Amino acid sequence: MGKIVESTNVSLDGLMDNMQDWHFDYFKEGAMDFAGAQLKAADALLMGRRTYEVFASAWPQRTGDWFSDKFNAMRKYVVSSTLTDPEWTNTVVLGADIPAEIARIKAETRGDILMYGHGPVARLLLEYGLLDEIRLWIHPIFAGRAEPEHLIYRDTGKTPLRLLDTAILETGIIIATYGPVTAD
Repeated sequence: MGKIVESTNVSLDGLMDNMQDWHFDYFKEGAMDFAGAQLKAADALLMGRRTYEVFASAWPQRTGDWFSDKFNAMRKYVVSSTLTDPEWTNTVVLGADIPAEIARIKAETRGDILMYGHGPVARLLLEYGLLDEIRLWIHPIFAGRAEPEHLIYRDTGKTPLRLLDTAILETGIIIATYGPVTAD
């Protein structure tokens, strides 16, 4: 059975978007190694429509390195009620009973199912107990401005988590990995 792993870059003030303004100064060798290991462990990607559109506009043109080649070849699942004909190779649209479809995918997948960002799909997975790990890449910067919809915070149900692991990179990024609190 696969596990769903969310990987989210976030500034100290909670910004997840506009990463071109604050993320790449910190994404050096240690971060690339961690991101590579994370991708190597994954057999599939899971994303919402918005993430799919950003990724599908950038990744298919990139080839020739293992990261791009794996990204393009692996199975991709997109949660969307509007996307009907995805053009990116190996993409499947999920749109009916999302929690049941994702539970089935977890059962059929051996490696990790990697998800980038913390949006509506991640919140749905938390609500249904389907998200196995959240890796917050906390960057040592206050981005300074953001629209509310670009922040990690949302009004949702209370979801206690437990710390599974931490990694501190030379650039100051702290990768805090959390998992659901389980009954012992």
